[in-house]
Amino acid sequence: MRMLGGAALGALDLVVSKIMIFNFLFDKLIPSSIKGYIERYGQKIVNSLNPYIKISFDEFSGDRLRRNEAFSPIQHYLREKSSGSAKRLKAHVIKGWHSPIISMDYNEEVTDEFQGVKVWWTAVKHAPHQNTLLLSNSMEQRSYRLCFHKRCRELIIESYIKHVVEEGKAIAERNRKKRLYSNNPSEAGGRFSSNKWSNVAFEHPATFDTLAMEPEKKEKIKNELVKFRKGKEYYAKIGKAWKRGYLLYGPPGTGKSTMIAAMANLLDYDVYDLELTAVKDNTELKRLLIDTSNKSIMVIEDIDCSLDLTGQREKKKKLKKEEEEEDNENKEEGTNTVTEKAKEKKNKESKVTLSGLLNFIDGLWSACGEERIIVFTTNHINKLDPALIRRGRMDKHIEMSYCCFESFKVLAKNYLDIESHSLFGDISRLLEETNMTPADVAENLMPKLEKDDPDTCLKNLIEALSKEEAHLKAEKEKARLKAEKEEKEKEEALLKAQKEEKEKEEALLKAEKEEKEKEEALQKAKKEEQEKEGACQKVEKERKVKSNLLKRLLKKMNQQSKK
Repeated sequence: MRMLGGAALGALDLVVSKIMIFNFLFDKLIPSSIKGYIERYGQKIVNSLNPYIKISFDEFSGDRLRRNEAFSPIQHYLREKSSGSAKRLKAHVIKGWHSPIISMDYNEEVTDEFQGVKVWWTAVKHAPHQNTLLLSNSMEQRSYRLCFHKRCRELIIESYIKHVVEEGKAIAERNRKKRLYSNNPSEAGGRFSSNKWSNVAFEHPATFDTLAMEPEKKEKIKNELVKFRKGKEYYAKIGKAWKRGYLLYGPPGTGKSTMIAAMANLLDYDVYDLELTAVKDNTELKRLLIDTSNKSIMVIEDIDCSLDLTGQREKKKKLKKEEEEEDNENKEEGTNTVTEKAKEKKNKESKVTLSGLLNFIDGLWSACGEERIIVFTTNHINKLDPALIRRGRMDKHIEMSYCCFESFKVLAKNYLDIESHSLFGDISRLLEETNMTPADVAENLMPKLEKDDPDTCLKNLIEALSKEEAHLKAEKEKARLKAEKEEKEKEEALLKAQKEEKEKEEALLKAEKEEKEKEEALQKAKKEEQEKEGACQKVEKERKVKSNLLKRLLKKMNQQSKK
């Protein structure tokens, strides 16, 4: 037996050596054009002799623009099948699960049977195709390969694949746990990395029952959310993408993040926490949207602080003008003030624009998916561009205000398990006169020591509210005194202005009087001048008359003397 085994191994070694030599000679001696021809037609011959058909289900389709919707159901389906039959398995543990999640390893084969027909599944990981423009060369593609006999082609394609996808979706729904996703920086793994989102189990315990808000307002929001979840046919009927936008605004500590958690727990949706400053540009923003799942809540917290989107359209022209002026100055001076480090920093900054964000919310790309809710939060609603929060983008605006008595009763029930108390009246009065956030109220109600009972916690709250009331009164008194001072200063300034105005009027009247007197003196002088001129003319006339008489007299005397 050993001799036979040794002879068989020797023969096998000989065959392998000959194949290797043949491959070497084939690669080196045969021209590439002839080689391609041989490979192409050789493959056709092999395929004609091979009775089996293979179908690949890649993780991404369309040059990685969208995730293949069949990939995840197949993954869940094979996860259950492989745990009992595959020999090479992968295991990973998720927080909150009692046992590890088992799945088939790459290049492992699993056999399945459907209506008496055997099929074979293989998990494959391979390098990307060179003509895939949007795929980083450093990444690998994942896919599942289905192999079956060609005589069963119709059954597999028309029935089995549909069965696998439906069964996989059902398994995923049964085992589904909510996840909290956060987008990775654009530099991590390359722009086109498949790992655009990191995720952990979403375990926030907040519900609408524990949310500090007026019961009527809370119930209305709940009913709207439930109606949205059941609105697939309605949204298709009216021709709108199945999505809805919510704007939560109010001071810090009023429960905006808690509201989001309560929404996710009510609807059983995943949460995608989008950090805009980690997004390179508008294109990357679209890719993140495409890579989100249905039945999810997309959250952008503190939208007014995430990026400088306020009045961005007005600032763009001004910024461009300033850059052109700076460039012109640099050219005139023959220097370049922008260093390489500054350029690199500028390139790393997010280039997400207001226009890109608007398209992200309700443009054509926003319809790539369904049953999605988009939530913005802000502490300063007046800082946001009106185009960003108009109806149709942010369909519902919810003000998260300071704690009122109804909200306090919810917190008292949550933290102290009481629904009424003799101190509730004092607390109700103080809450009406002060501005305290639900977070601050909750902090005062929370027992800090073992000996702290409801009385102690309520007294702590009353003390805090009283301090806040005193602080508000002091602020109001300060504001009143300031207003009175300003009013007094205004009155004094008004009196001063009136006095100055009166003095100006008197000076004007005096100037007018002096002007009138000057004018009268001028007219009098003019009249006297005219009178003098008239007297001179009269004297001149008399002189002329006397001169003429004298001339005639002399002439007459001359005539008489001649005679």
